[in-house]
Amino acid sequence: MKKLILSLIIIGTISACGDKNKDYLVKIKTEYGDMTVVLYDETPLHKKNFLELAKSGRYDSTIFHRVIQDFMIQAGNVAEKEGVPEKEEDRVPAEIVDGLYHVKGALAAARQPDNMNPKKMSSSTQFYIVDGMSWEAMATDVRMLNQKMGELLQDTAYSDLLKQFQELAQQRDSKGMNDLALANKGLVEEKYGIDLSVDVSEYPEAYQGIGGYTPLDGEYTVFGKVVDGLDVIDKIAQVKTKRNPMSGEQATPVETIYLTMEVIEMKKKEVTEKYGYTYPE
Repeated sequence: MKKLILSLIIIGTISACGDKNKDYLVKIKTEYGDMTVVLYDETPLHKKNFLELAKSGRYDSTIFHRVIQDFMIQAGNVAEKEGVPEKEEDRVPAEIVDGLYHVKGALAAARQPDNMNPKKMSSSTQFYIVDGMSWEAMATDVRMLNQKMGELLQDTAYSDLLKQFQELAQQRDSKGMNDLALANKGLVEEKYGIDLSVDVSEYPEAYQGIGGYTPLDGEYTVFGKVVDGLDVIDKIAQVKTKRNPMSGEQATPVETIYLTMEVIEMKKKEVTEKYGYTYPE
């Protein structure tokens, strides 16, 4: 079995630090590259829980067990690793904060659905990182774009473009196909005399230029975000997946993606200088 050692860099502050001028990093490495994630002070329960798990080594050798391109990559199933069911009393109370959105790179807590979990309490260990839609896709009527692109590709005048799509389809590169369709948005609009733009004024400003996945806002606790290594999310999100026999979902990576975490202490000033993150006052 091929082991991928994932190193995730998490930045956060907890009272145990003792120095308000310092914070913590959790470093993770993988053949896909490194990520750096800041943990929010606005969600102290999730921050403390995540750092304790990382420090104790309980996250080590867990895996990214659920990967859905243009949506998210999920990991941290400690219960499965340890062979012990997750205890309900260990769940973390929801800390859904207005202004902390599911932008690309957002770190959030997985949880059970509302019918089993009306208080939206978070899993004690499982988390996900948002891959999401690109900002360009969010600003486009993608459904209509794909419909009209299908019609356009039936025209022999666009055989070269059809060949590009077919090659990407053979490679199962859905992101490449989506990017190619978006790159030809202007062509489709001109060909059919339509405007495929959508009103983006309803989206929070935080999404502009970066994208994400808005339907999850207000439903799950966002407690951090990737501030360096967004390309690593893309690489993991594009791995080949297989169908999960239990859920029927096409989301289980064919090759196991392991992760490990190492907590590192760092001065907040250095964090800001290196990663551009501004701490709340």
